[in-house]
Amino acid sequence: MDVYFDSLCQRVCADMALRGYAKSTQRDHLRRLANFAAFLGRSPDTASFEDVRKYQLHLKEAGATVSYQNHVVTTLRFVFRVTLGRWEIERYTHFGRHERKLPTVLSQREVAQLLRHAADLRCRLALSAAYGAGLRVSEIVRLKIKDIDSERMVIRVEQGKGQKDRYVMLSPYLLDLSRAWCEADQQNCFLFPGRKPGTHLTTRQLIRICHETAHAAKINKRVTPHILRHSFATHLLEQGADVRIIQVLLGHARLDTTALYTRVATNLIAGTQSPLDQIVPMLSDLGCETTVTISRKFKLSGVAAWLKEYVSFARWSSRLSLSV
Repeated sequence: MDVYFDSLCQRVCADMALRGYAKSTQRDHLRRLANFAAFLGRSPDTASFEDVRKYQLHLKEAGATVSYQNHVVTTLRFVFRVTLGRWEIERYTHFGRHERKLPTVLSQREVAQLLRHAADLRCRLALSAAYGAGLRVSEIVRLKIKDIDSERMVIRVEQGKGQKDRYVMLSPYLLDLSRAWCEADQQNCFLFPGRKPGTHLTTRQLIRICHETAHAAKINKRVTPHILRHSFATHLLEQGADVRIIQVLLGHARLDTTALYTRVATNLIAGTQSPLDQIVPMLSDLGCETTVTISRKFKLSGVAAWLKEYVSFARWSSRLSLSV
């Protein structure tokens, strides 16, 4: 199988390279293709559509996430349609529907606690870049010193997701951290160099740094660099920033992806007046009390009043049933 599979992988890589796929995307596709080959026990170019269907069922029964199952479908469709020329694959593969969960967001105090407990200057700078500029973890580790433009107060993000360049704001605090860090280490072109010359910090290392710092700060939430990016977008929205500006800063291709943050911007939600409040004066004009009066001359409103009346009713009904 190895010879045939290696040949298939070379053809798939060539097809992806012709279409401008990023190296990381190519690796992800090849990894999923290798998993399919391991399931089959032979090269995937000999697979039938029934084999594809069985593999999808296998993934589902094994508890694979819907997101991963959909990524597998994307890989198999590319291989069968583009490399093997078997376009009918679409009739035998289907994307699953997954729940659209709201992203986790840290409060500003939690972010401050996180930065305060950073182990060293490098860690604080990396976490500050995630929150202060909304960068993806892959974008942070690939930052170069030359990408920081202190005159225009922007950071150039080269070849972000979708192989697109963009600019994001440069916080004065982030600039100070960068200068202090560069003074300590001037031997590398990367802002976060790796152990070997010419390499940078890996995404896995940065995620581990984030986890360790969150543990030290005693933050009882799952904290990753991407959650800091979520917090960046949400806090900007709560400050009144235009959602289209946030879209550009995040590098989102679609506005509806950015619009998801309107659902977690709790300051905006809590600050939006309910239409019920608009009719309260009308209720007063109509002679209707706008607060709930209970015994002992306490006045409660909303849920608290309802709970009080419910408890009183429950006690009354209990006494009634005993007397009967």
